[in-house]
Amino acid sequence: PGDPVAQARQVMANLATALAAAGARLTDVVKTTVYVASSEQADLVAVWQVVRDAFGDHEPPSTLLGVAVLGYDDQLVEVEAVAAVGTGA
Repeated sequence: PGDPVAQARQVMANLATALAAAGARLTDVVKTTVYVASSEQADLVAVWQVVRDAFGDHEPPSTLLGVAVLGYDDQLVEVEAVAAVGTGA
């Protein structure tokens, strides 16, 4: 609670796990929206750096938004990701 950078690291780890369960990887992500519950630009920049570092050289189009509140108590970061995985057809 209270640490957007730590939450961003956990969010990206959770995203990698969820993608793996669906047979995908971070490199399959084609778009993200990153929400940060903060009015401080420094918090947005710090979270953005964590997200960009997690993706490495892969740079999907992304939107970064500062919002007033997210859905859960103490939640500061949410990442919505869209991934495309081929069917092999």
